[in-house]
Amino acid sequence: MTNLMMSCYAEEPEDRPCFSTIRNHISKLNKGRKTNIVDNMITMLEKYANNLEHVVEQRTHALLDEKKKTDSLLYRMLPRVVAERLKAGENICPEIFESVTIFFSDIVGFTSLSSNSTPIQVVDFLNDLYTSFDMVIAQYDVYKVETIGDAYMVVSGLPLRNGNLHSTEIANMALALLQSVDTFEIKHQPGMKLQLRIGIHTGPCAAGVVGHTMPRYCLFGDTVNMASRMESNGEALRVHMSSSTYKSLCQHQGYDIQERGSMEIKGKGKQTTYWLLGKSCSDRSLKSVVPTTFMM
Repeated sequence: MTNLMMSCYAEEPEDRPCFSTIRNHISKLNKGRKTNIVDNMITMLEKYANNLEHVVEQRTHALLDEKKKTDSLLYRMLPRVVAERLKAGENICPEIFESVTIFFSDIVGFTSLSSNSTPIQVVDFLNDLYTSFDMVIAQYDVYKVETIGDAYMVVSGLPLRNGNLHSTEIANMALALLQSVDTFEIKHQPGMKLQLRIGIHTGPCAAGVVGHTMPRYCLFGDTVNMASRMESNGEALRVHMSSSTYKSLCQHQGYDIQERGSMEIKGKGKQTTYWLLGKSCSDRSLKSVVPTTFMM
């Protein structure tokens, strides 16, 4: 093309190529493509549009993948129905639930275990334990509220009501967790047997989202306190439950329950409580859980 342009500037007119020669040379250089500037612009715009569609499609897929990851993380922090309402910009008003069953558990001897372990070992241990717990509770109609240190809190009957099945869901889950603890191994203390203490209680409670920066779905009411008292007054490898949970479970068959008797509960006075020993018949194949005697 440079040589053609130079020949067009020749001093002698006879040495300059004619238009037909110029057109033939340009046609050869463009390999038969049209040299009309409008046609070239249209061709370039078509290529740009096609490439832009491809880029937009790729970015859309990437955006959808990131949205799925974000939603998955959000659903782990808040109940799905609550998260969807927050995403829609709706206000989440506190709600009263007439009857739910709350589960509390903690690790017997956790303070002693922590004092003989490094902070990293404690974090790894709790992560392994609660990861195994999360896999178990995923099989039941329950919602994991939170973990605070070695405390593990679960509820059934909210945010979605399930009639009078919440006590059975929590009872079955508690028995399944005891079975999982029986085979759990502490990596940095392989010879140590993990001791889990469980308490459950049934009653009304309020629930709502607290905070804006790091919103949390929290439960409030005396039922939460009573469930915590059942756990703190229980024993290792046993499920301690209140009389209200006992009455709720009595509406369903197959549970092996033993009366513990009357005992003093802080802030509640004398209360009759019970041990949930196991379940003789279950579609989830729960075996009877036998209490284990241990030395502190």
